[in-house]
Amino acid sequence: MRAILAGGGTGGHVIPALAIAQELQRRYQAEVLFIGTARGLENRLVPAAGFPLRLVKVGALNRVSLGTRIRTALDLPRAIFAAAGMLNEFQPDVVIGVGGYASGPAMLAAVLKHTPTLAFEPNLIPGFANRMVARFVSAAAVHFEQTADHFRNAVVTGVPVRPAFFQIPKKRYSPDSPTLLVFGGSQGAHAINQAVIHALPELMRRLPALHLIHQTGDRDYNEVQAAYAGTTLSAEIHKFNDDMPAFFAHADLVLCRSGASTVAEIAAAGKPAIFVPFPRAADDHQRRNAEAMEQANAAVVLEETRLDEVWLVDSIDALLEDPSRLSRMSDAARAMSHPNAAKEIAELAAKVAGIEEAATDEAD
Repeated sequence: MRAILAGGGTGGHVIPALAIAQELQRRYQAEVLFIGTARGLENRLVPAAGFPLRLVKVGALNRVSLGTRIRTALDLPRAIFAAAGMLNEFQPDVVIGVGGYASGPAMLAAVLKHTPTLAFEPNLIPGFANRMVARFVSAAAVHFEQTADHFRNAVVTGVPVRPAFFQIPKKRYSPDSPTLLVFGGSQGAHAINQAVIHALPELMRRLPALHLIHQTGDRDYNEVQAAYAGTTLSAEIHKFNDDMPAFFAHADLVLCRSGASTVAEIAAAGKPAIFVPFPRAADDHQRRNAEAMEQANAAVVLEETRLDEVWLVDSIDALLEDPSRLSRMSDAARAMSHPNAAKEIAELAAKVAGIEEAATDEAD
């Protein structure tokens, strides 16, 4: 089996794509090629994972300036032509679009060449690249049931996350020593960092036993560390976090953004969450992801415009003072998890490619 995975840009696109590629290798001994762009995170993560990467030149069309849209529109035909050449050379059985700049040209080239295609969409609202090809793909793997309406032959598979998140046991909550995990992705979230800094005096007054684990990112680390030093709160402050499952295991409540991968990790770990959607995310997809979890009673959504110390402290305090609600949120979150996402996506890709069975029994 030969498969192309196209797209990338952010970790939310690249990390699930790598999990899919690894599952295709494991189950079908697949030869895998990635297609991305020069600016995306795939340039670091894909070669490090041992996969070949080819690049096309294409930019953004959605929520960008007129000049950028014109440049992208001019680049797009060349990008499709370049991607078609890569398909001619590699001869894939299936092309899997994972979203991001390179996904559109590669998937359009595959559609034009009548190569089987699979769209992977982790967000509730499909991104621009997947919307471009939604009507033409052979099938789609989606995270939310509501997303299936946008595609042909959609299957709810969930988003691949590390197995360690599923292995986190449900924590026995003690109101005498609650733990709040705060993070905003690998780069941190400045708005969340600032809100927590401003809320520290009130948190110290109302929740003096609170322990915080705070991933700040590089830019805000020194400022956040200094702010905690001026309090009596117990805290661990980190620039980055290489072992998020371990920190999830200690948390009674999580305060974070609501990108697709983060939402999937929250569900896998069964953690109650306060989501603060990034308001400038494309198509406002983070808000829609967070709202889907809130509607399932697995999370609370706090808009960034209301991220002042009163709203934030009230939200944290209300949840940590209600152990039964935390338990219900935990159960609701875990009910939305998909432990077999990578396997199901790989099987769907193989089915689209006309390969019905795994190559060896060892795959299971």
